[in-house]
Parts: sequence; structure tokens; C-alpha cells
Amino acid sequence: MRPVEHQTPGPPPPPTASYEADPEHVHRVLLLYSGGLDTSVMLKWIQERYGAEVSCLAVNLGQPGEDFQAIRDKALQLGARDCQVVDAREEFAREYVARAIRANGLYGGGYPLFTALGRPLIAKLAVQRAREAGCETIAHGCTGKGNDQVRIEATVATLAPELKLLAPVRSWQMGREEEIAYAREHGIPLKGGNEAVPYSIDDNLWGRSSEGRWIEDLEHPPEDDVFGLVTRPEDAPHEGERVVIEFERGLPVALDGERLELVPLIGRLAELGARHGVGLVDHIEDRIVGLKVRDIYEAPAATIVLGAHQELERLVCTIHQNQFKPELDRHWAYLVYAGLWWEPLRADLDAYMEQVNERVSGTIGVKLYKGRAQVITRSSANAVYDASLASFGPSGGLFSQAAAPGFIELFSLQSRLAWQLRNR
Repeated sequence: MRPVEHQTPGPPPPPTASYEADPEHVHRVLLLYSGGLDTSVMLKWIQERYGAEVSCLAVNLGQPGEDFQAIRDKALQLGARDCQVVDAREEFAREYVARAIRANGLYGGGYPLFTALGRPLIAKLAVQRAREAGCETIAHGCTGKGNDQVRIEATVATLAPELKLLAPVRSWQMGREEEIAYAREHGIPLKGGNEAVPYSIDDNLWGRSSEGRWIEDLEHPPEDDVFGLVTRPEDAPHEGERVVIEFERGLPVALDGERLELVPLIGRLAELGARHGVGLVDHIEDRIVGLKVRDIYEAPAATIVLGAHQELERLVCTIHQNQFKPELDRHWAYLVYAGLWWEPLRADLDAYMEQVNERVSGTIGVKLYKGRAQVITRSSANAVYDASLASFGPSGGLFSQAAAPGFIELFSLQSRLAWQLRNR
């Protein structure tokens, strides 16, 4: 096969939005840098195309196994003016994941929003760093087909209208082979000597996503090589494991009686869940840019925590709260998925979530076994539950069985009348 030759991309298209960078005014750029192929090529390309100085920012959100010192060294090797690494795990857990737990944050019934939660924080940190470094432009590696471009650009445009944005991957029309050719031509180190990883992967402490290759073929079942975090359920231990999660005001605070901060608690549950095959999600998803896509998610900690939290909410909330809040949960998840973290309605919904969760305290026992996280025990001093009332034996006091016929007659009155009218 003839090797792919790098062809210098044509001139970037003119700006179509007020926040897009004018090529003639790009002088100092803050690049969101991961150390991967796209952003490494971008680092060189921005210097070559615009003659601009580039400062890099790498953000630690708990990506498993990531070497941030190596990322920093690579950026400097490729000519970056500087490269700052920010450990944002605590802020991510406290200000983003915690809100998602209280809101039972799932998009489309399956995606725990881990990437969607991380992007507004990354973009916020980029704004701070760009201002500190005297950069007038922020560059990112998102494509024109994904949601991340919306999340990052909407955040920057909201928090820093004076800053401009570059999205080279969206405009340069280089495919993966062209990027590899460009990297080799410009001496950009490739992981393991190549970039043969067939999937587009994003991860943080709340979960991991994979896209590309066979995943785009809806008739293709999951292959083993896509799973980098969770054990396949059929390979998980034959003995289940029970964990007890304690919640206070809607947030997990202890595991099997040991109090932990949120980041290590999530890490512990991620390990346990991954071992038992918990948290695999094969998801058809409606992107906000109009596409319908398939994603493979691995989210063991999110699966366990959200399931336990929902069960505890059901125990301590009234029937009316339990019917109403899921509607708000879905709207909260949509706003976050759609990149509208700074939308005032999201903060308004947070206020409601926090109010409801004031009484969501107690313990939930979960059995982890071959891909399942099954709630098996529940306990709360705030439970709207009385075992004596729930039994089928004689009862009195707050519940009079003798009152049931009158209730049934009144409760069913309109429905009975309507049926009679329709069938007269």
C-alpha cells in the first residue's frame, strides 16, 4: 500500500460565529491538550499555520492510568510556550458529579453524563488559564459531529466573551491517516510508535466512553478489545459481593461503614463494580447536533451510586415527589448533555434537587454479581414507611381498613361515570 502523503490543508474558513477566531488575529493560543494524536498535531499545526505562541493546559479529572508528567513533557518538546497540569478531581466531584448524583443524572436512560459533566469544568479552567497567560484564543480538539464542541464553546462564550475560539479538527479536513503522516513529517512522537488504537476514548473518574470502528455497525455485538475498565460479566467472579453505601443529604459518604471523601469513595466503587462486570452500557443516543449514534460506556461507580441513590429517594420521598422529580431529573440531564451548564434553569433545578435531598440520608445495601448491581437492603430514619402499616395483618391508627370502600367509591367516581357515558 502506498504511504499516505501529508498535504497542507487549505486556508481556514472565515468565521461564522462572533466568538470564532479571525486567522489574522491569532497570536497567543491556549490549547486544551491531552497528549493524544489530535491535540499533538494541533500544537504543531497552530504554530505552523498562524506563527502563534501556544500555551497548553491538561486537566486531571481522574483519567485512569494517565501520566500527566509525560503529557507536559511532550507538549514542551513540541514547542509549547508552557504546559500547566491542573488536578481538578476534587472540584469535579464536589461541584459536578455531586450535582449529578442528586439529580440522578442519566441522559436517554443510560448515559451517566461523565464527559458532559467534565467539559464545562475544563472550559472554565481554560478561560482562567488563558487570561493568566495573556492568550486571546482558546483551541480545542473537538470535531464538528460531536457534542463536546458545544459544551466547550458555549462555556467560553458565556464566561469570557472577549476570548476567541479555534477548532482545527473541525476545519482542517485531515483524517486519521493524514494526521499520522503529518505527525511523522513533523517529528511528533506517537504512542508506542503509532496511533493504532481503533477507538475514540474519553474517560474520567465517573466513567469511560468508546466510539468508532465496529461500534458504528449496529448489528455488530461488543468485542472484547473495547473494554478497558470493566470485566465482561461472564468473566466476573462466580461469587457475588455485597457493599453498603451510606448517604447523607443525597450524597454517598461511607462504604461498608468507612467514611470516605467523594473522590476515593467513587474510586473504590469503580474498582468493585469493574471487578464484577457492573456498568457496561451499549447505548443508542440522540446527539444535540442532530445525529443518532451508538456509544459503549463503562461506568461502574456511576451505575452503583445512581441506582442506590434512586432507591433511597423512593424510600424517603412521598408518592408525589417520586412522580414529579424524575421529570426534572430528565430535564437537568438534557441541559447538561446539551452543554448548557451555565443556563440559569440548571441552577434553579439544582436548588430543587438539593431541597429534596435534605432528607435523603440512610444506607443502601447492593449486591454486585456478574454485571448486576441489585439493591437488597434499605434503611433510613426518614423513610416514609411503616412495616406495621405495610403488612397484611390487622392495622389501625393511621390506617383504617374500614375506610377503604368509601375511598374506592370516591377515587373511582369520575372514571366510572366516564366509562358509562362512553358505553351508554
